[in-house]
Amino acid sequence: MKHRQRHLGRELALRWLYEIEVAHQPPEEVMASVPEEIEELETIAKEGVEFARELVRGVLAERKGIDPVIARFAKGWSLTRMAAIERNVLRIALYEIMHMPDIPASVSVDEAVEIAKHYASDESGKFVNGILGAYLRSEEGKPSETD
Repeated sequence: MKHRQRHLGRELALRWLYEIEVAHQPPEEVMASVPEEIEELETIAKEGVEFARELVRGVLAERKGIDPVIARFAKGWSLTRMAAIERNVLRIALYEIMHMPDIPASVSVDEAVEIAKHYASDESGKFVNGILGAYLRSEEGKPSETD
């Protein structure tokens, strides 16, 4: 149950981040609107909504540290050239990897790839996987000894 609600929470967070960025809406106003269903007839529970809010608030608070990481590892792609879906999927995954040590990095990557494929394309999934994989293989992406 927890895994499924977190998955739905990630999807909701992506929808909210997309709306905040593309429609220039205030985050708290956007997050006040919770759809009853995320996927076909699948209800998101309170824990999924709270997880989505945690992700959105975290991404927005840490974006100045996350976006340069995306830019460094997205060889040949500027953030502005990147599609908003991929950009926000990467932000969510990197926020989890960098700031939520209770979530294994492999889970964050798998979820990001799955969501990118679902909301964009298989190519988007490969693109997201490539950037996250490059980050995790880098010195910057390796856990420190104090973690």
